[in-house]
Amino acid sequence: MLLSLPALHLQTSEHHPFFQLPHGRLGPWCNPTGSPAPLSCETGCGEGSWILVCRLLVPTQVSLLSMEEDIDTRKINNSFLRDHSYATEADIISTVEFNHTGELLATGDKGGRVVIFQREQESKNQVHRRGEYNVYSTFQSHEPEFDYLKSLEIEEKINKIRWLPQQNAAYFLLSTNDKTVKLWKVSERDKRPEGYNLKDEEGRLRDPATITTLRVPVLRPMDLMVEATPRRVFANAHTYHINSISVNSDYETYMSADDLRINLWNFEITNQSFNIVDIKPANMEELTEVITAAEFHPHHCNTFVYSSSKGTIRLCDMRASALCDRHTKFFEEPEDPSNRSFFSEIISSISDVKFSHSGRYIMTRDYLTVKVWDLNMENRPIETYQVHDYLRSKLCSLYENDCIFDKFECVWNGSDSVIMTGSYNNFFRMFDRNTKRDVTLEASRENSKPRAILKPRKVCVGGKRRKDEISVDSLDFSKKILHTAWHPSENIIAVAATNNLYIFQDKVN
Repeated sequence: MLLSLPALHLQTSEHHPFFQLPHGRLGPWCNPTGSPAPLSCETGCGEGSWILVCRLLVPTQVSLLSMEEDIDTRKINNSFLRDHSYATEADIISTVEFNHTGELLATGDKGGRVVIFQREQESKNQVHRRGEYNVYSTFQSHEPEFDYLKSLEIEEKINKIRWLPQQNAAYFLLSTNDKTVKLWKVSERDKRPEGYNLKDEEGRLRDPATITTLRVPVLRPMDLMVEATPRRVFANAHTYHINSISVNSDYETYMSADDLRINLWNFEITNQSFNIVDIKPANMEELTEVITAAEFHPHHCNTFVYSSSKGTIRLCDMRASALCDRHTKFFEEPEDPSNRSFFSEIISSISDVKFSHSGRYIMTRDYLTVKVWDLNMENRPIETYQVHDYLRSKLCSLYENDCIFDKFECVWNGSDSVIMTGSYNNFFRMFDRNTKRDVTLEASRENSKPRAILKPRKVCVGGKRRKDEISVDSLDFSKKILHTAWHPSENIIAVAATNNLYIFQDKVN
């Protein structure tokens, strides 16, 4: 069943989804090992296999003010979830990330806000509603800044969000803009202390001479409050724009990558980082490639990969040397001379790289394809999936309107059997690695009725167009799915379309 939640438009608060499930719990679509059930042609890539649960519209500032008047701040009245035609550039979602359990879903936007959504507890036991989420917390993560030494404006846009595994009642996440990474603690408070000796009920200091008795403060129940507090700020370590952050499997360190360097941080140390990759040449005129994405291995804390604008992937081992300029493995597919064109270098640039959950494979996304690489085979990918090959004839116009530089992300499902990535016209693609079937689905307001079944879409390249097909000339390139996320243990997906967040679940037969 594929469900869609309206994206929330937040102008003053968080704008990221957060999702978490209790340890040891298996979702209704998990196999006995705890991994998600494979997405077969019946449950994932076949017609009518996904339904829309709901669509979330990120609350605007006006909506947020109305929400604050509600006693239960974790609920949003349906009247707030309406299509706002006045959504601004700041409302556009720039990253989406489930936490390790899927109970929370965090989104970041161009206005520097983080919105966290929590799964409806009542929906877990209701198969048809298990993908419903509500706003849990919102906060302003980053503010616009200005570098006076370089006369450079630093945007507040959230580039990436990464969750840390939950160790106690609180949640922790990393968020970053172009220059600064912040560690946030999100916690609940439903009690407050009362009966201070040196303060009155309004918090004002009392005259010690008037205090004649000693009172023991007590905790009183209060309305549930979700607080987000910055615990660490990691700044002043990147000259260029940060494009990736990745938490290490030791959960003590993480790395941040910009165009030319990758730094390794300890969560407890904010004033020092270790440079582990530096590809900046002595003469910048000799610069031929930049770093586009980086990620740690899910199980081996010494291993990480990073991709480049030349379409190459480098696997590095931090045990070999402190500075990992010499890679351990180098993944590159030889270019077919017959397909060489003016746009070859641009479309070969890798926009995203992801390890599989097993750690055996690497998935990369370039402009036209998704590729799966085996760590044991460097000379070519073992699988290549065409995302929108029908755009190959449109590269010239895509170059003129700068769409050719769009950076699409890609995600695995929990069992590494299905791949999902975005496209234009609010289309997103799914590829089943076992059956080799694929499907194109659309996240749009027109088909966002609750429990609506998503119908596969087809693009007609030329010739006579069928009734259920859309012409490639009719595609809207201003509507694009750049950011997606897949629940870690169930077939529930989150798709960001401009300022809307859609949540889908697979159809229940």
